[in-house]
Amino acid sequence: MTKEDFFPEIVRKLPEAEIPIEGVRSHLFQGQNQQFIFMSFENDVEVPEHSHEGQWAVVLDGEVELTIEGKKHTFTRGDTYFIPKGVRHSGRVRRGYKDLTLFDQKDRYKGR
Repeated sequence: MTKEDFFPEIVRKLPEAEIPIEGVRSHLFQGQNQQFIFMSFENDVEVPEHSHEGQWAVVLDGEVELTIEGKKHTFTRGDTYFIPKGVRHSGRVRRGYKDLTLFDQKDRYKGR
């Protein structure tokens, strides 16, 4: 498995998720009421402030800085974070960041 293929084939054969951020590779596992998204960032990315249903993630590699309700947090490999429903947050994602995120929302992203 190469660095570009961080995720194993069992993940890579999942449908890609339509995420409107350049340089994001993603795979969608669709549940009845929730979605798992496997994400890999090829570029540094600024994510503007927004909110949505609950979000829980585990950082698989790299680093992300999240501002959650005005407080800055840095998460790296092995860390987890939870953002409750409706909480405003923004982020700075570093190139090379990879995670597995669970959205408590069945239609956060569409598959392609």
